[in-house]
Amino acid sequence: MAGNTIVVFDFDKTIIECDSDNWVVDELGATDLFNQLLPTMPWNSLMDRMMKELHDQGKTTEDIVEVLKRTPLHPRVVPAIKAAHALGCDLRIVSDANLFFIETILEHLGLREYFSEINTNPSYVDEQGRLRILPFHDFNKCSHGCTTGTCPPNMCKGVIIERIQDSAAAEGNKRIIYLGDGAGDYCPSLKLREGDFVMPRKNFPVWDLISKNPLLIKAKIHEWTDGEELEKILLSLIETISTDEQAAFTPADFKMPSNIAVSALPKVLPVQQ
Repeated sequence: MAGNTIVVFDFDKTIIECDSDNWVVDELGATDLFNQLLPTMPWNSLMDRMMKELHDQGKTTEDIVEVLKRTPLHPRVVPAIKAAHALGCDLRIVSDANLFFIETILEHLGLREYFSEINTNPSYVDEQGRLRILPFHDFNKCSHGCTTGTCPPNMCKGVIIERIQDSAAAEGNKRIIYLGDGAGDYCPSLKLREGDFVMPRKNFPVWDLISKNPLLIKAKIHEWTDGEELEKILLSLIETISTDEQAAFTPADFKMPSNIAVSALPKVLPVQQ
């Protein structure tokens, strides 16, 4: 079992095969307006604005749910998640999507209960039935302080990983496997430690950033291209960690020299009362 393993997934283009924000906007026919507004505001603020526009056009949260249920994903991703959970891993999500989109998709796939924690932008349905999307970090009040240059203003995944590391340290020797694809996954990759693993999706932004100077990454790097490789590599790394754990609790091979008789060993003396 891999009880000391935390597996952290990005969501868009990692668990699912697309960007959930773009998927909803495109499927509900609002791509042109989205592209028109994109240069004028941060992405997270734009998604909240798009939910207003869709609501004004008569689109309901039920319409959004039906679109999310059609989200494309590789057929090996769900079995990979279930297998990792069955092996005792603590599964978490760190994503710049939003809670409504992520939970809707996970519940549709029967995966919600497999994740102990979802770190993402909060969202809720207001009294008018409009979906509201808020920033994980309120950048209007202050900056999250990251200087990597690859994190959006509303979320630094590196800060989240550091919190996970701090809480895990109190529970013993935990190791992390991090899977992601986007530029926002670079900062948390830098925070990983020796003994951890990072799985960047090949030919995606995080892989490009890591490839520029792999020596900046303390964790071992294992790239992947699709859901089939994700499953194979992830389960292999979990097995590696489990093997390491077993070795740590198994004393080094020791054989008593054949020329020493048991009777020659010192006897335990009774304690004088």
